[in-house]
Amino acid sequence: MKCVIIANGDLDYTNETIDRIRGAQLIISADGGARHLRALNILPHVMIGDFDSIHLDDHRFFKEKQIKTITFSSRKDHTDTELCLSWALENNATDITLLGVTGTRLDHTLANIFLLKKLTGQNIPARIINKNNEIHVVTDFIELKGGPKDFLSIIPITEKVSGITLKGLEYPLVNATLEMGSCLGISNAFKETFASVSIKKGTLIVIKSKD
Repeated sequence: MKCVIIANGDLDYTNETIDRIRGAQLIISADGGARHLRALNILPHVMIGDFDSIHLDDHRFFKEKQIKTITFSSRKDHTDTELCLSWALENNATDITLLGVTGTRLDHTLANIFLLKKLTGQNIPARIINKNNEIHVVTDFIELKGGPKDFLSIIPITEKVSGITLKGLEYPLVNATLEMGSCLGISNAFKETFASVSIKKGTLIVIKSKD
């Protein structure tokens, strides 16, 4: 079951974004992310959070629509996005997209990126998408579609990542090893319509991006 979680960060209201949300079988609003859904005239299946960042009008609007609401104390050990993620997994989500989870708070952005690592360990396809980036955490293989103006970067997040093979890119790699802190994998370019990243051991953040 495809799931989309919408948080309170930056979100572009593009046709692609709207189609992705409407195409999900499970739409979850994380606290203030309700503002995006109200602006797009889309009803979530559930709203989750401590609701310290939601606008009162948005909260009232969805309450009147009788949207299921799960409220947590503001003194909690998990972020609203993480709570949404846990609820999605408990309710049979098999593919998860996180929207509105990047922005001015770098701590939240990084924490949300590392939530993808948790999903990778459970074999749940997941990604973070914003205006300029599509972010994945990869432990084995991924194939992404791109164009001439798209970049693809790989960033090790384990001490060493070995057996890296890149195909469909301007600068391919075959069975290479990268250590954490290396910038060798930054800003590769799509040479073909599809590019693939495969690794044998370790974990990479893989980002398709555009300027």
